[in-house]
This record gives sequence, structure tokens and C-alpha cells, in this order.
Amino acid sequence: MHQIIALWSHPRSMSTALERVMRERGDLDCAHEPFMYDYYVNRSVREMPHFEVQEDHPHSYEGIRDMLLARAEARPVFFKDMSYYVMPTILEDEVFAARLTNCFLIRNPMAAIPSYFKLDPEVTLDEIGIEAQWRHYDALKRAGQDPVVIEAEAVRGDARRALAAMWDKIGLPFSETAFDWQGGPPKDWEQVGGWHNDVGASTSIRPLTLDDILAQERRFFEQARGEPRMMAYLEHHLPYYLRLKAAAFAAY
Repeated sequence: MHQIIALWSHPRSMSTALERVMRERGDLDCAHEPFMYDYYVNRSVREMPHFEVQEDHPHSYEGIRDMLLARAEARPVFFKDMSYYVMPTILEDEVFAARLTNCFLIRNPMAAIPSYFKLDPEVTLDEIGIEAQWRHYDALKRAGQDPVVIEAEAVRGDARRALAAMWDKIGLPFSETAFDWQGGPPKDWEQVGGWHNDVGASTSIRPLTLDDILAQERRFFEQARGEPRMMAYLEHHLPYYLRLKAAAFAAY
């Protein structure tokens, strides 16, 4: 049985770009948000826009878990997903939870929230996803695991340095080829293509500048004037984001 690496993110956290890096390594069998099928299809919590359901994909939590375990029989597996898809079920599945090498990716919610509202104005509080991430991370820590927390801003600041540190912590060798994306986007992104147009057309991770950060904050407040829920969502999730940010800071 090979390693299974899970990247637990929140929507619009640059997780798809990080997944692209992991795919370009060439030594991992990668899956794109497999557990969204349990949340949006099997349990039908709500209808996800820009999602074309693939009927040959397992829909239930148990079916998705067993698919990942089966794929790990052949080679190491990487998947990126959202904690809110699986919480708290995954904590009750102690055997599977213990099989995973867990990483958490966070991004400033003042950047992530407007990006989500632009694609889905009906986004719910839970779908912002950061509270579920924190509760997931905290439960794993209490169970004796040591999950890695990485910030999207750190990856954009110096992708090679940030990801080399993450890979070292989870037992993967450095891969220079991971930073030069060849060809088009992976085929399994087609089911959610509307969410990933930018990264699908990119060839690398674009660096983050101070002007980018200031523009993100300006856009947040401009957009929030017309959509008050954005401010409410920020106020709710910000304490959980800061706790995860502290965990990322403490790791370096």
C-alpha cells in the first residue's frame, strides 16, 4: 500500500494550481476533489454550479474512499478536496483518516470570498470552507497527527521554497519539473471546467505582488457594499483562518 496525500483546502484558495504542481511531478496518481460527489451528488446538500457529474465516478463517501485506497495499491496517490465535504464523517472513519498524509492550504479570505461570489452568488456560509478546515485540522492534531499547513500567499511569493518545504515534511523529493506545466489542463478538470479557466490556461504559478494584495482588499470592500453577506462570511471565518495561519507560521 502506497502513501495517500490529501490536500484539504477551501474554495478559491489556489488549490487547483497546487494540484497542477503535484500532477506535473509525474510520480503521483492524482484525483481532483473526489469527495465533492458525496456532498453535491450523493447527499445533494445543494446544487453546485459549473459541475458536470460523471456517472462512472463513485458518489458515496464509502465508494470514494475505497476508490482512493484501491488506487494506492498501485502507486502513491494525491488528491485535493474540501474539508466541508467530509467533516465530520472522516473523523469517525479512523482507519482511513490514519492512512492519510494530511496537508492544509489556506488563502486570505478577503481574496477567496470575492472570487467565490463572482462564480456562485448563492454560495453558503459552509461553502466558504475555512471553519471546517480548522475543525478538521484541530481534530487531527488532537489525535496525534502533525498536518502541514501552507499558505497560498507563501506559494505565490516563492513557489519552489514553499513547496520544497512541504515536500520535505511529507516525504517527497524535490521536483523541478513540477513548476513548468506542459500541455493543457488535466482531463478530469473538465467536469468543473467553469471553476478553473485561469489555472487551466496557465503554465506556472504567477508571483504575488504588494499591488495584488492591495487590489484584493479593495475589491473585497467594493463588492461587499453590494453583497452584505460577504462581510458576514468574512467575520465568521476569519478567526478560523487566523488559527490556521498561526499553525502555518509556527511550522517554519
